[in-house]
Amino acid sequence: MNIKITGTGSYIPSTVEKNENFHQHEFLNADGSTIKHPNEVIVKKFKAITGISERRYAKNHLNSSDLGFFAAEKAIENAEIDPETIDYIIVAHNFGDVKHNTIQSDMLPSLASRIKHSLRIKNPKCVAYDILFGCPGWVEGIIQAKAFIKSGMAKRCLVIGTETLSRVIDKHDRDAMIFSDGAGATIVESTNDNSGILAHETATFSYDEAYYLNFGRSNNQTLDNNTRYMKMDGRKIYEFALTNVPQAMKTCLDNSGVAISDVKKIFIHQANEKMDEAILERFYKLYNSEIPEHVMPMSIHKLGNSSVATIPTLFDLVRKNQLANHELNPGDVIIFASVGAGMHINAIVYKY
Repeated sequence: MNIKITGTGSYIPSTVEKNENFHQHEFLNADGSTIKHPNEVIVKKFKAITGISERRYAKNHLNSSDLGFFAAEKAIENAEIDPETIDYIIVAHNFGDVKHNTIQSDMLPSLASRIKHSLRIKNPKCVAYDILFGCPGWVEGIIQAKAFIKSGMAKRCLVIGTETLSRVIDKHDRDAMIFSDGAGATIVESTNDNSGILAHETATFSYDEAYYLNFGRSNNQTLDNNTRYMKMDGRKIYEFALTNVPQAMKTCLDNSGVAISDVKKIFIHQANEKMDEAILERFYKLYNSEIPEHVMPMSIHKLGNSSVATIPTLFDLVRKNQLANHELNPGDVIIFASVGAGMHINAIVYKY
């Protein structure tokens, strides 16, 4: 028995926030001092490093659970299943529902319970719970779904990654331009063919690295000191990812028994274009191999970094032939890999 993704869905918000929209922001250094460069220069440099030219924000009346529900509906329809047959709903997020123009996170009830409610699933044996695992949350949810199905505790799971990061960013911090909103969902179940998950790998580095991403005060020192926003040490995260993600991917691939030459696509968390390209380069160097053309799909240019939603959204787009120069065919071996707050790293080798 193998564990396979049988349906995918995503929700990409319709509100487009272009880089030019940040030209009027008041960006400040962490100590509150004024940045000497004009915003046009700041934004241009940001684009060169991250590859992001625009990102998506959720409409004001929608929350993370709403976005996750929309993506889940599409995944259920794509898999052609009865939602009453779902045994587990696993929802990865980081901040719960944060209503527009508020500062409070709402996770009672859990987002998974909210989504199950919106799906109108009556079956109480359908267990709904959340996981907080940073950006690698959706990948870890897939790994947990595999464990449930392999153990006989489940036959079918719904795994969702959903986020509205636009509600927790500090608008005075240049890093705020990276983050976006969105949701991706997948149906995971057992299969009798030879496709599905071949291997997986997860690690947590928290001895020195736990607070590379954290909640901190605004760069604007005049704002309420008790209001917190998402903060990150970009340089340390970049170095951490380049050191550890390629090795985790190699361990996972080696455990799968698949040769590097047989890998057709690599879906890396869409955090930063330059970082993802460097991860890919280091990964192939571990095998003394050349990087194949079109092996790494990218969505960050238009969609930004929506944390747990980036990989399932990107996978859905490629799976449904909605991303230029990228397609998936039966038998293709692909890799999912992510890194994020915790600091967590994970990877899956998967036969499509």
